[in-house]
Amino acid sequence: MLTSITEGLLCCLTGKSSSAVLPVDSSDSRPADGFEFVEVKPGRVLRVRHILPERPAASERPAELGASVHCKRKITVYRNGQLVIENLGDVLHSEILQCPDGDVEPCSTVEVELADYSTAPSSPDPKPVPPHPSAADQQRPAPPPRRRRRKPKRTVLIDSERRISSCKGMHPDVALFFIHGVGGSLDIWGRQLDFFSRLGYEVIAPDLAGHGASTAPHIAAAYTFYALAEDLRAIFKRYARKRNILIGHSYGVSFCTFLAHEYPEQVHKVVMINGGGPTALEPSLCSVFQLPSCVLHCLGPCLAWSFLKAGFARQGAKEKQLLKEGNAFNVSPFVLRAMMSGQYWPEGDEVYHAELTAPILLVHGLHDKFVPMDEDQRMAEILLFAFLKVIEEGSHMVMMECPETVNTLLHEFFLWEPDISGTVSKATVDRPAVTTEGTAEEAVGTAKASKSLNK
Repeated sequence: MLTSITEGLLCCLTGKSSSAVLPVDSSDSRPADGFEFVEVKPGRVLRVRHILPERPAASERPAELGASVHCKRKITVYRNGQLVIENLGDVLHSEILQCPDGDVEPCSTVEVELADYSTAPSSPDPKPVPPHPSAADQQRPAPPPRRRRRKPKRTVLIDSERRISSCKGMHPDVALFFIHGVGGSLDIWGRQLDFFSRLGYEVIAPDLAGHGASTAPHIAAAYTFYALAEDLRAIFKRYARKRNILIGHSYGVSFCTFLAHEYPEQVHKVVMINGGGPTALEPSLCSVFQLPSCVLHCLGPCLAWSFLKAGFARQGAKEKQLLKEGNAFNVSPFVLRAMMSGQYWPEGDEVYHAELTAPILLVHGLHDKFVPMDEDQRMAEILLFAFLKVIEEGSHMVMMECPETVNTLLHEFFLWEPDISGTVSKATVDRPAVTTEGTAEEAVGTAKASKSLNK
């Protein structure tokens, strides 16, 4: 602690960072385990772990397998900030932990009205009736109430067909992408990478710029959301297959959302682990990470302890060892400050998330102190095809705390596909519209971290 304070004071006096902003020494890593260095831009190199298991020679998976789902919804944003989503296509209902196949309810319409921090009625009456009408008014019939016709500020219509199929490890057209968040590295996915590569999946996990063994430019513009998103776009285009599954944690969920929105035909499924709500990114001006880098360097031990306390449900020797093995929260103060300040993404609002058509699994650690439960529930309400699973014994770093549970959830989601064999033709079905208040109860399940998931 004293050494950290001394180095921080020297940093303030000299105006230079006491820690070199260079890739960490990866000599103790397993070099023969699929590590590569990819230059996404001149002088900008990312470390990537790419494991391609040996597979027998096989032809591509037939395109007609799986289920075709009609993705149709109307998204309307009104000037008072209200968002109305009408699902006009197929609605998936599936309990992934209980049955291998979900079912599809054809031609159903669900209207979800979501008022952002507002309880005002959707159509206020401009001329309310007086509480005590006169006798003359009581004799004449009351005219129907006049409704003010609201003019939408923005309307988005989505109408497409999506084929959802089971993604098995031996399918040569399937690739899994794992994206970590702020302060992490690809090593936090160690248990997942080993598990799915043993099952035959091709796995790709990059270190973000300034993290792990990737280069760390000493310029704040290198760590904005847009700069990092372009890095991951280059990685995705380099390794992508026909059916790709994106798995993101915390800040990494935003990049998964970006890639799923940019490449809807190639992103087959998405997993969001403790990613938060469907809101646009905006850096906090009152955060401790807005302090100078030298001050953050002095506070390094306190920040690491705070992260251990908030990121794990328990704070013991095992969790400390997990942080060390995962190379988590091991970035320079400059990179940490630039990453937190660069989280500006105004396009990633609720409408942006509502436009996603890929099936999405939301995983939430019950004891997460960084991401409240209601944020993931809000995400489940906005997304078209979403399933929220809560792990009771997990926290923010749930994939490190409960790797067996997370691996089971992910694998079942990869193998899941909707079953439409018993559905009725859309032309013969006429269902009334159903209006809800934006609940996610049908898509919310609780995963016990011990008994029911072990198979």
